[in-house]
Amino acid sequence: MTPDKRVYDSILDCVGNTPLVRLNRITKDLKCTVYAKVEFFNPAGSIKDRVAKQIIEDYEAEGRIKQGGTIIEGTSGNTGAGLALMATSRGYKSIFVMPDKQSEEKRQALRAWGAKVVITPTNVDADDPRSYYKVSERLVQETENACYGNQYHNPSNPKAHYHSTGPELWDQTEGKMDVFIAGVGTGGTIAGCAQYFKEQNSEIKVVAVDPVGSLYYDYFYSGVMTKPYTYVLEGIGEDFMPSTMSFDNVDDVERVTDQECFEMTRRLVAEEGIFAGASCGAALAGAMKYLKKHDREGMVAVVVLPDSAKNYLSKVFNDRWMEENGFMDPPTVEGTVSDLLHSKSKREVITIGHTTTVVDAVETLKKYDFSQAPVVDGESLLGILTEKSLLHHAIKGHAGQDTVRELIDMDFCVVHEDTELYVLMELFSRFETALVYEEKKPCDIITRIDLIDYMSRSKKRR
Repeated sequence: MTPDKRVYDSILDCVGNTPLVRLNRITKDLKCTVYAKVEFFNPAGSIKDRVAKQIIEDYEAEGRIKQGGTIIEGTSGNTGAGLALMATSRGYKSIFVMPDKQSEEKRQALRAWGAKVVITPTNVDADDPRSYYKVSERLVQETENACYGNQYHNPSNPKAHYHSTGPELWDQTEGKMDVFIAGVGTGGTIAGCAQYFKEQNSEIKVVAVDPVGSLYYDYFYSGVMTKPYTYVLEGIGEDFMPSTMSFDNVDDVERVTDQECFEMTRRLVAEEGIFAGASCGAALAGAMKYLKKHDREGMVAVVVLPDSAKNYLSKVFNDRWMEENGFMDPPTVEGTVSDLLHSKSKREVITIGHTTTVVDAVETLKKYDFSQAPVVDGESLLGILTEKSLLHHAIKGHAGQDTVRELIDMDFCVVHEDTELYVLMELFSRFETALVYEEKKPCDIITRIDLIDYMSRSKKRR
């Protein structure tokens, strides 16, 4: 075979056309074939180069940025790197706002491209003026001749994947793809690719991967925005719903813990030789969960590996950091939610209508001996009614004729019967209640005491 001797006019011409690599060792127990789309071959090191290029090309075509202007963006690092590359190559300045949990390597890379980096706190709400979303918006208003990348709400984001990533994969697999799996951050990758793939073949399964602490998994199954919380993984997951994300073409969502992500990241490098980053480990960990449940001979699965290990050398690939953060220890609880449910009395879940009065809701909970229940509007889940919210209502002296809609609590998470108990344990460190879902409907409720009871019984059996 003749070596590829193409000469490029600019580094920007190197964006895209990344390799598709078969995984062999990690996937050896699967019947199906698994390919990885290795996106760190892009010039700035991640899949976000595609998005950055599309954004700036669209802005230039629309006249929204002029020579000498400034590109501003809130980023976990990779979109910033892509935009910094674009800025350097096109003669623009750049400012990037990053949460403080992002690695030092990411910050230094942006500075190397000549960008200004502003650090904001991670553990604040998305609408907090200190959040990296809000700080980015403020800087755009304060900076002359500035444009906002706005990757969370910019249609150029999914457009980039619809026009580049999707067609590339379709060509590389010769249209013989059965499952597409990707981690979800802004949602651009999965929304754009999924739309393209479904237009080619509606039978292709599209699977999103979401970290524990993010809200996508719960929203996909329950239809409500539960309470997100801080997790260590960088690059995917969200605490709000970007307009660039669409579940229209998503068939399933798998959830992964920080530990699962980091362990798989290390395995990718050690076993496959692929120098991939933590969000890659997350995507593959989720892919393995899904594929083990749906594995069959002849099936072809593609998983997206967004970035490089170079951004995580001081964290995921640092044994000391892993040990200090508790990620070198294996999960301590064995079994699944199904095992727990079989160990306790099965009771049909009762629901409470949103117009039900507080006094009637209390009577219902007493009658069926429940301490909490989902609140619904028809078939739509609105939240959960708990003893805690009822007690708070009573302490404040509010009327018993108030409706329960005013007491709705979002302090719950969604699990399935195949959810591992170590994942449930992680969730219970943050949430009071877990709703067990089957076919997108709640079929059981688990509380912390249920898990404690199961664990104590398990120890006795040993």
